[in-house]
Amino acid sequence: MSEPKNQLYYGDNLDVLARYVNDESIDLVYLDPPFNSRQDYNVLFAEKDGSRSSSQIRAFKDTWEWNLEAKADYEASMQHGGRVAEALRAFHTFLGGSDMLAYLAMMARRLIELKRVLKETGTIYLHCDATASHYLKMLMDAIFGPQCFRNEIAWRRSHPKGHAFTRFARNHDAILVYSKGESPVWNRLYVPQTPENAAKQYALRDESGRAYQLTSLLNPNPNRPNLTYEFLGVKKVWRWTRERMLKEYENGSIVVPRGGEGIPRYKRYFDEQEGIPVSDFWDDIEIASGTERLGYPTQKPEALLERILSASSKEGDVVLDPFCGCGTTIQVAQRLNRRWIGIDITHLAVSLIKKRLSDTYGDDVKSSYEMIGEPTDLAGAAKLAEENKYQFQWWALGLVGARPAEQKKGADRGIDGRLYFHDDERSGKTKQILLSVKAGGVQVSQVRDLRGTVEREEAEIGAFLCFESPTKPMLREAAEAGFYTAPDGSHYPRMQILTIQEILEGKQLNYPRFARSVTFKEAPKAQASIRQSNLSLFTNPGD
Repeated sequence: MSEPKNQLYYGDNLDVLARYVNDESIDLVYLDPPFNSRQDYNVLFAEKDGSRSSSQIRAFKDTWEWNLEAKADYEASMQHGGRVAEALRAFHTFLGGSDMLAYLAMMARRLIELKRVLKETGTIYLHCDATASHYLKMLMDAIFGPQCFRNEIAWRRSHPKGHAFTRFARNHDAILVYSKGESPVWNRLYVPQTPENAAKQYALRDESGRAYQLTSLLNPNPNRPNLTYEFLGVKKVWRWTRERMLKEYENGSIVVPRGGEGIPRYKRYFDEQEGIPVSDFWDDIEIASGTERLGYPTQKPEALLERILSASSKEGDVVLDPFCGCGTTIQVAQRLNRRWIGIDITHLAVSLIKKRLSDTYGDDVKSSYEMIGEPTDLAGAAKLAEENKYQFQWWALGLVGARPAEQKKGADRGIDGRLYFHDDERSGKTKQILLSVKAGGVQVSQVRDLRGTVEREEAEIGAFLCFESPTKPMLREAAEAGFYTAPDGSHYPRMQILTIQEILEGKQLNYPRFARSVTFKEAPKAQASIRQSNLSLFTNPGD
């Protein structure tokens, strides 16, 4: 029996979770939802020369409004009853019919579903910022129970900037960690001790020259009658049982230091330590940069997801990201041999994820996952076009490897997408194909307009993607545009018309076979070793 494939879904995660994801089938959930920051998040692309571009499209608008849809989310969550209903009722009393309440109602429905699909040994990591983190923590308490709260991790996402004049600079996100049950999968993580800190903290030497430090044997919990006893003339609440204390003392691991007020201390040797345990303050992971940075808004660094997946899952476990964006969770899960499920509501994100996986792992990776929710026939494409014009455009452009053009009215001059390529490595010149996508009726004037834009922008090729079959006048107009001649002397139609049906059947744009597409920034190839190589790991499920 073959192993189940990974799954990448296009669609609303609430619908996908309810329809496709079984109860208690997920080992780890990481979600980085919109924060209700009231910002527009744009995907930035590179100019033809590789510099930062003004070309951008809005990936999503992080603004929520209290309207009929939000009210429906609120009522659906209230029907869940119990603590969830009590929390939302309290939010409604405190916040009224506000945008924040709309956001919390949206999140409540999804968090309820995520709890349903999470295994009893599973863990959920909710990434948020100061805008809504305090409300989300209360909501998570209501859904998962305060007893299942594990951590509030502070991740320093950037260095402080000096632009705030009435407050301290904001430079960290919060990651709320909750388990489904009492004994989640847990792998202790350590980072190496620096030589400077090691020399300072382990400054003592025994007779053999081994470095050690003296640490406390007192129990931080004073209410432990079974551990309260007299040892070496001192009555305290000790960390260990009397039997273990006597054993360690006989081994020479417990001493009474001079000037130590007679309180026994424990010898902790440097060469016996795994490293420094990772705490809930993460200031050692920088934001995504360099070759890792793909230009997607809110992209998180792979090292951040490596730490999360390493701590709360093991090989073969199923990792779910219901707001997967450009796919960092998926990318890391694939590398760490976890199975994965990714969901996103934009075809732009789905296209970026598929390209990122192929860039990193090669085209063979396509056989390891199935794409669900994208149109597979003309009827599905027509339905998508009717529901959302931009989503249809992004989907169609993704089929031929092109990127969307910016959405600013009039700025694109009728161009819906662009594809950049290199076919002359000697000069290194970047060349482009301009694309126009039409979901409705077509006419020759549309091809004529595209041809004019191609000539005006001195592009190499123009491509017209359409539902309906082209008319004879359209084909004549395309033919009159002539050919683009590549540096090797080969010829390619300067104006190309492809129907959606032809693309679904496998037809692609006709440009030099040896051309290297540079439309999207290429993700780095997979490395043999984990990026966070200084991370040591101690597996201790349920500890």
